[in-house]
Amino acid sequence: MRARVVVSGRVQGVWFRDACRREAQARDVSGWVRNLADGAVEAEFEGAAPAVAQCVAWCRNGPPRAEVTGIDVTEIPPTGDPGFRIC
Repeated sequence: MRARVVVSGRVQGVWFRDACRREAQARDVSGWVRNLADGAVEAEFEGAAPAVAQCVAWCRNGPPRAEVTGIDVTEIPPTGDPGFRIC
């Protein structure tokens, strides 16, 4: 499965993307993560449903310095990304 996640709050400048990549790689989840111009972070996770769900759940809190105020999750078709990258 594949999920697109947009996380809002204080999520830029707190190592969110790097921590997100580590979480995804630890669960063998592929996809990407990037900062958005409005201050949010967007990510797509692809892999086994339980592993993707764990990555999405991690985004609800993020790394220690983050202050997540909202999360929007959408299931989308898989694309077959090879690995996980920071955009």
